[in-house]
Amino acid sequence: MNTQGKVFKYPDNVDTDVIIPARYLNTPDAKELSLHCMEDIDSEFVKNVKKGDIMVAGWNFGCGSSREHAPLVIKTCGTGCVIAKSFARIFYRNAINIGLPILECEQAAEEINANDEVEVNFDTGVITDITTGKIYKSQPFPPFIQNIIKSGGLLKSLKEGENNG
Repeated sequence: MNTQGKVFKYPDNVDTDVIIPARYLNTPDAKELSLHCMEDIDSEFVKNVKKGDIMVAGWNFGCGSSREHAPLVIKTCGTGCVIAKSFARIFYRNAINIGLPILECEQAAEEINANDEVEVNFDTGVITDITTGKIYKSQPFPPFIQNIIKSGGLLKSLKEGENNG
């Protein structure tokens, strides 16, 4: 499984209130919520993001509250992957649970620039910055987690397992 797209770059400690401001959490509609993704740090993000584009961030991405809305709006916007130096643990789990591909790779997060074209191979963990030609190696998820992400999230993967079992 691969994704390829343009990079949107963010700093360290981007918290869940920056990803989706709490003032919008009065609707359960993910599409409506996604219209406000990153607006307090990058007001142009939702206007410019295209399916498969990639977020690259620093340390502790997704810190703050434990709400699943944060990875959900990133995924709903069409973002193909988030690469960061590190993720807050609850964000990490929530991303997997809703099927948002994420990779930790300190060197890639440090060196990849905004607007670079990047390709990610989730099976191998290889991150290729097409713009610069540099290749980075991240630890890929084990097959059972890759299956959760490919299925679109934990609940969908469990339902698929029931139907195939």
